[in-house]
Amino acid sequence: MAKKAHGLGRGLDSLFAENEDWGASIQEIPIGELDPNPDQPRKTFDEDTLRLLADSVRDQGVLQPLIVVAASNGRYRIIAGERRYRAGRMAGLETVPCIVKDLDIVRQMEISLIENLQREDLNPVDAARGIRALMQQCGYTQEKVASRLGKSRPAVANLIRLLSLPEEVTEMVRDGLLTAGHARVLAGLTEAAEQIRLARLAADEGLNVRQLEALAAKRKKQDPRRTKAGRTLAPELRELQERLLEKTGMKATLTGTVKKGKIVLQYSSLEELNRLHELLEQVQA
Repeated sequence: MAKKAHGLGRGLDSLFAENEDWGASIQEIPIGELDPNPDQPRKTFDEDTLRLLADSVRDQGVLQPLIVVAASNGRYRIIAGERRYRAGRMAGLETVPCIVKDLDIVRQMEISLIENLQREDLNPVDAARGIRALMQQCGYTQEKVASRLGKSRPAVANLIRLLSLPEEVTEMVRDGLLTAGHARVLAGLTEAAEQIRLARLAADEGLNVRQLEALAAKRKKQDPRRTKAGRTLAPELRELQERLLEKTGMKATLTGTVKKGKIVLQYSSLEELNRLHELLEQVQA
């Protein structure tokens, strides 16, 4: 018996009723009445691949409908299918096939994120930011978001860890100068300056992940602050360290014992600092 697909394996269908008649709900909407989703996880679109898609759209039309929601101003917001929308505009289409759904904000975010995660070329930093937004705005834990997206919890945790890196490093990942594997190695270092230095070195010299791992391991051994106490952090403190990263998206460093110690949160942009302020406001409310 074939196993039942789930999560990303089933794609967007997993978020809707099994017996829904999609064909009957498709309608042609003027492309000028559609607006991109400001919360779209994908922030960059490759122009070359868009042109290729536009050529295909000119010949065959848009084969997969966009998913949209009605906005209050009589227009429609794109929840899934912004690449097809952009390609349609590039191809000079007047209308594109759409499915209009009545979705709450949680489902909108899930659908948008799942569609983008299904595409292998989604930048890992954009994926991490989309997952973090889903967790923060919808109150999801790592376990919950992993279940909803059909990913493992370690995979989600590894993506979230990328956001603890300095902005210069995350931009290098977004620009394709470093891979997610490089970023995970750098996230294991404690000093932002060292993360940036090794990131630049890896990009300039074309180091692979194994080579970067060797340099990072050598750097850790040379760090005078790497004390025995730091290496034997209590399990509950390690869990708290992970939860702080999960909730704030910031790199958290704990030192000490369960009775006495220190917590340091690192931020690398004004955006991260403002987000921490918002989280604190929610706690006070």
